[in-house]
Amino acid sequence: MKSMSAALEGVDRLPEAVQSSLNLSAQGVEEGAVPIYMEGILPKGEFLEQMRFEKRRVDRSQAPLSMALFVLGEELLRDAKKLRGFLVNLKRGTRETDIKGWISSRALGLLLPDTDGPGAERCLELLKNGRHQQACTVVTGTYPDQLFQEVLEQTEDQSKIFTLDLEDGGVRSVQLVLKRLLDLLGALTGLVLFSPLMLIIALAVKFTSPGPIIFQQTRLGKRGNPFFFYKFRSMAAGNDDRVHREYVCKLINGENDQINQGEKDRPLYKLKNDCRITKVGRIIRKLSIDELPQLFNVLKGEMSLVGPRPPIPYEVEKYKSWHLRRILEVKPGITGLWQVEGRSKTSFDEMVRLDIRYVQNCSLWLDIKILFRTVREVLMPKGGL
Repeated sequence: MKSMSAALEGVDRLPEAVQSSLNLSAQGVEEGAVPIYMEGILPKGEFLEQMRFEKRRVDRSQAPLSMALFVLGEELLRDAKKLRGFLVNLKRGTRETDIKGWISSRALGLLLPDTDGPGAERCLELLKNGRHQQACTVVTGTYPDQLFQEVLEQTEDQSKIFTLDLEDGGVRSVQLVLKRLLDLLGALTGLVLFSPLMLIIALAVKFTSPGPIIFQQTRLGKRGNPFFFYKFRSMAAGNDDRVHREYVCKLINGENDQINQGEKDRPLYKLKNDCRITKVGRIIRKLSIDELPQLFNVLKGEMSLVGPRPPIPYEVEKYKSWHLRRILEVKPGITGLWQVEGRSKTSFDEMVRLDIRYVQNCSLWLDIKILFRTVREVLMPKGGL
């Protein structure tokens, strides 16, 4: 373990060979596009938070979790071409659900969810490459192996439950500025145009059922940061959320047959006959106008006009590791690809894939197209309930 301990003493940056091949400074990784062979390889902070999340998940579910630690030799660290080949081989030889990331400037971690010791050994056999086999040292362990504790101890004081310590990646800084300008312009315009409608909805909610007009709920935004999420109240005040918790658990676990409210060839994954919804609530949910108060969330910078829907904390606790990608890199949105391409007809995994597709292709033009398609969906609603 001596070589492993030494490998964990590096700073939170990429190996010099990668930096030189990208022609980036130590801070330049966040400023440009990430090459294909680097996609899916997480920075140190994010990888360690993913490890903590997986550790908590395994403590609850007792599912197996293995890890491989690749301590890169000098040959790989000096030669950008060889290191690139190593990373390409690692990417091709692992599953979509496996988690790859830097632990230090010379150590790369590979988390293998739902994989026991023999399974991890089989995975490493598939990864063997004659050109790079001698260029790194591999240390493996299956939780609760000491390897997990040694890796996490170096940043134990920075541990967080939901807030993920990430750097902005995947979306260029210029795009972020343009996206924010679009959010401000769109939110202000929306509040001006829809203020008469919002007043009517507020009066209807107030005089048809007791309770507040605006429903506030803690949701998780970009990097898992919590915020108060606003919408017009569409349910009876003080209702029990156990029904929703049970439904969400089955939805995330893929128990689609048990929660399908439609037919086999035309599925509907939503609580269809929810007795908690008021008469006015049923109408505004059908038209999706209960979401209008979220324009204030956009103005406050907590949400965007377009992005993945913000999850409730108890939903995230049920997430698989790859599900977390939907909340890591971009702000949550009022609308998104899921609303215009799938909505209640898609399974949870399909929804997450749509969110990840949005994150990977996020641009101002894509946001504008989604906004126009959202208007069409509101005028001709199909999936709202």
